[in-house]
Amino acid sequence: MSTSLPARLAALEAEVVACTACPRLVAWRTAVAARPRPAHDGDTYWARPLPGFGDPDAWLVLVGLAPAAHGGNRTGRMFTGDRSGDFLFAALHRAGLASQPESRERGDGLTLSGAFVTAAVRCAPPDNRPLPEERRACAPFLAGELALLGRATVVLALGSIAYDELRRLGAAPTVGRAPRFAHGLELELGAARPFRSGQHLLCSYHPSQRNVFTGLLTAAMLDGVLARAADLRRP
Repeated sequence: MSTSLPARLAALEAEVVACTACPRLVAWRTAVAARPRPAHDGDTYWARPLPGFGDPDAWLVLVGLAPAAHGGNRTGRMFTGDRSGDFLFAALHRAGLASQPESRERGDGLTLSGAFVTAAVRCAPPDNRPLPEERRACAPFLAGELALLGRATVVLALGSIAYDELRRLGAAPTVGRAPRFAHGLELELGAARPFRSGQHLLCSYHPSQRNVFTGLLTAAMLDGVLARAADLRRP
């Protein structure tokens, strides 16, 4: 009897959570948990690697950079409990992909329909800057999720690091060389595992506080990318 998709995703999730491959990240995520911000005093931090989460039958996979030190590293779920997540989940809610416009903690009722959220790196890195070897160590987890999410027709890279890691995994256009990262960039992908022929890769600036506060990324811009992703969705 073949193992169900949710069971295979759960097995990969357990592998991600148990990872201790990067000593610098293990030390940092633990140190952050030992020094909560005043707003989170008394919270028990997750302080482990984060798997992706969402709809196993997702047509859209969103790939971010890494958990925030006092966001996902605290709550145990990607983009949950920080301002980047507030901005992202509000957009997903407007697009009909999230059940509510914000997410403060795991178990708060948020569900995703048609979408799966993950990241290139699974532990919070110092200064949000993972080292090349740390990015490489996490790559098999992202590849594993993409391979299992067989109904996904669009992959959305949130930021240049996510785009670079997707390219490193084999995301390449059907014709020519992949261009440099740019907001709104769109590529049709060839059949190089873990990708499939006919999939599309889209790019957006990362919904970081800096990008949002400076206006580099606006709600209308992110809404536009999600609308384009919906246009590219295949039945």
